[in-house]
Amino acid sequence: MFNQGGLSLDQAPPISVVLRFFVTASIFGILLGLFLLSQSLNITLLSSYTTQLIVVHTLSLGVMASFMLGALFQMLPVLAGVVIKTPTTKAMIVHGLLSVGVLVQIFAFGISSNSLLFFLASAYLGSALFYAIYLMLKELVKIETHSSSSKGILLALFSLIVTAIFGIYLLLTEGGFIAGVEFSQIKELHYSFALFGWVSLLIVSVSFQVVEMFYVTPSYPSNITKYLTITILGLLILKTILVLLGYSTTLLTVTIALLFLAYATVTIDRLMQRKRPVADATVWFWLFGMALFILSMTIILIGSLFTISSTLQHLSYVAFIGFALSIVFAMVYKIVPFLTWFHLSNQGYMEAPMMHDVIHPKKAKIHFYIHVTTIMFWILTNKITILGSMLLTISFGWLFYNLIFAIRKYIYTQKHCEKIEWGV
Repeated sequence: MFNQGGLSLDQAPPISVVLRFFVTASIFGILLGLFLLSQSLNITLLSSYTTQLIVVHTLSLGVMASFMLGALFQMLPVLAGVVIKTPTTKAMIVHGLLSVGVLVQIFAFGISSNSLLFFLASAYLGSALFYAIYLMLKELVKIETHSSSSKGILLALFSLIVTAIFGIYLLLTEGGFIAGVEFSQIKELHYSFALFGWVSLLIVSVSFQVVEMFYVTPSYPSNITKYLTITILGLLILKTILVLLGYSTTLLTVTIALLFLAYATVTIDRLMQRKRPVADATVWFWLFGMALFILSMTIILIGSLFTISSTLQHLSYVAFIGFALSIVFAMVYKIVPFLTWFHLSNQGYMEAPMMHDVIHPKKAKIHFYIHVTTIMFWILTNKITILGSMLLTISFGWLFYNLIFAIRKYIYTQKHCEKIEWGV
């Protein structure tokens, strides 16, 4: 978690900033599992299209955006050396707007006849995302010499801007506020920037430093760290132009898939060369995630060149979701124990818990087994089932339990442990 210059308490945001987002993401994951369970039990009767919209956007906004924005508030000082001033208040605004926006959007999809809900969803989500992007970009653009990670994060945030603009266009079209002449094209671009630009580029950018830092691996090849993220973004921009002009983008999709395949292969190679080859669930999450990324990109590559079945398309979607969640879970199990120890130690508590006392490695391993079982079950089935829904609920429920345990450990230490008073 340290950059070359170290991380001071003045740089780090309060731990509540990060945990607020992480806990909320876990809750949205639990709610999603329960929603799917209600669908499998025929308690809620929604069309497959409506169900798909709710699932995709709960995962992408309620779960992934919450995890990723929370992590960025913490990791920008570490990976980019920039600090967001008064982070608690600003993070609360982003968190509140995002949480309400996700809930309103879910109801908008479920009650599609209510146009006001679509407008409110676009307003809340747009405000949350654009405000978060503004807070982070205004600090990142001040950097004179970017690292591969800080440059990549900047590009990922730019992708999030495009994703949000296209998303608002789609919501306002669904609500009947605009004609939405280019609806299908914008929908395709919205998903491309969300998955390949925002989610994938952010994971790639962060990995350039944290894989080597956390696991003591060889560095990524310089050609990958220097050119991969900017090349992917350039291809996405070119795809946007071609899609809006009505031209084929097959070659671009193939190229993007090949580049991500190369990245995932190199990441697995680096992790296998780590100098601390101990059993670590977070490494397993990374390896499993990269394997799923390879699977997803391979299917996308094949699907760009040949006609594939709906089963293979389903497999690609589940594999990508599994990839993104795997990396997020790996980061959570590294970030939360460290931050708990770091903040309590810097506050002067003599009995600050060690990282394995905050979330024991065995608990992370249990989650890994649950997560693998969940993803493999969803891969092998092509429909919503009771067992699959229960597994998803249990997976996020276990993470929620571990986060609450860490929070309680933090509060207990502050209330009951002896504190060293520095100075006179």
